[in-house]
Amino acid sequence: MFSAKKPLTEIEHLVMEAVWQRESVTAEDVRVALAARHPMKESTVRTMLSRLEDKGYIQHRVDGRTNIYSSREAPQNVAAKAVRQIIERLCGGSVEQLLVGMVDNHVVDEQELQRLAHRLAQRKGSPKKVESAKKVRED
Repeated sequence: MFSAKKPLTEIEHLVMEAVWQRESVTAEDVRVALAARHPMKESTVRTMLSRLEDKGYIQHRVDGRTNIYSSREAPQNVAAKAVRQIIERLCGGSVEQLLVGMVDNHVVDEQELQRLAHRLAQRKGSPKKVESAKKVRED
């Protein structure tokens, strides 16, 4: 079974977006970045950063008396793991079941699936081409 970090809440996701926008941030950096969308006190931001660190999404180092936070994973990796959790919980582990549901509910259209199938076929073909090239060199 797939083990993953606890999922992000909506507010945690906003904080992570601020962290992902820079290589490293302070609590004040995050507060300022979110001020227009979701104003928070700096103490609230520090609490959110602490929770995200406990969940394993970020890490920190200390510079003087200031904690400097950085992401442990790229956003696309976090997204992929979140989708995997959904597949495990709601689709019995079946990616096909998820994709069929997405097509049936007009989340993904058939053209997008065809493009994806084409990309997968290309990807599948390339290791075989590499293997064939290796065999030719060995002979």
